[in-house]
Amino acid sequence: MAYVATRGGERAIEQAERLFRAEMGTITPERINEIKAAMPYLVDRVMGEASLYDEDIAALALAQTGGELYEAVLVLRAWRTTQPRLSVAEPIDQDALFTHRRLSAAFKDIPGGQLLGPTLDYSHRLLATQVLTGEAFDPVPVDPAATPAPAHQPSVSAWQAANDLVDLPDDDTTRPDDIPDITREPLLFPSKRAHTLQSLARGETGGVLALGYAAMRGYGQAHPTVNELRLAEAEIVVTHPKGTKFSAGRVKVSQAEVLSKKGEKLELGFAATLGWNEVKVIAAATLDLNSAGAPKGAATEEEFFLYHTEGVESSGFCIHFKLPHYVTFQSSLDAMRDAKARSAQQKETAQ
Repeated sequence: MAYVATRGGERAIEQAERLFRAEMGTITPERINEIKAAMPYLVDRVMGEASLYDEDIAALALAQTGGELYEAVLVLRAWRTTQPRLSVAEPIDQDALFTHRRLSAAFKDIPGGQLLGPTLDYSHRLLATQVLTGEAFDPVPVDPAATPAPAHQPSVSAWQAANDLVDLPDDDTTRPDDIPDITREPLLFPSKRAHTLQSLARGETGGVLALGYAAMRGYGQAHPTVNELRLAEAEIVVTHPKGTKFSAGRVKVSQAEVLSKKGEKLELGFAATLGWNEVKVIAAATLDLNSAGAPKGAATEEEFFLYHTEGVESSGFCIHFKLPHYVTFQSSLDAMRDAKARSAQQKETAQ
């Protein structure tokens, strides 16, 4: 009811959108390729939050929305709903990941060794301001390794389980077609494990970080240590209608395990998402680690962090306050005027 007034400005609304499109300019395939080449981690973030892996479509969403992340994720999710589901891929084995980066903060020496891969973790945060004066910023070539690291690395937690340091969950025998799907089923509490991990996988990165950071600073029950962090490519294996299994290609994935001591064993938190996004999966795994036994209303309570890290819903709710609320606001003003009138009348009566 409060939004009826927007109908009176249909032409203004249309022109406002045209103005936005004019500021964005013509979108060409060249611009899409530039976004993919120049901002791959941003493209990865949008794909992860939209739960759709398609670099071209994600770059198009960014170009079309001017880089407004919430809008980009929204249009990408909307486009996703129009696409048919052709098949369900086989489960991905951690040991089969084509690993680009893998490290552990819990152990100096891990099976397979530490693999730094591409990162700015150890670099000086200096701007290449010479670019603004016309000079190019050329990266220093990478020195080839004397012995390249193996593409496939073993699981740290499996090694810990073999040494009786941690208890791993039993193998999930659920058929891939029967795994609960957050995009098709409502999120109910207590949440199914599949729904929890899917919600964290497509949660808004900033929101996941904020609540994960709160847990890290002492507002949670467990302080995390990164057991294993991976940036990798996962092979997508699907089954042909005739029964033959084949690879449909690879997708970039991020995965994190964090742990804390609980009694005589270590307790694990886990998170994974599409694309390479280390901060998100570490924070999400921290929330997963802290969710068990979290008090009602805590930042680490499952219902709290799953609702409040859903970027499309939360940004939509926030943005809707820009829409006309004339009716409800006028009723509030009327209530204020009535209260003032009653107060004045009571004062006159008292005199």
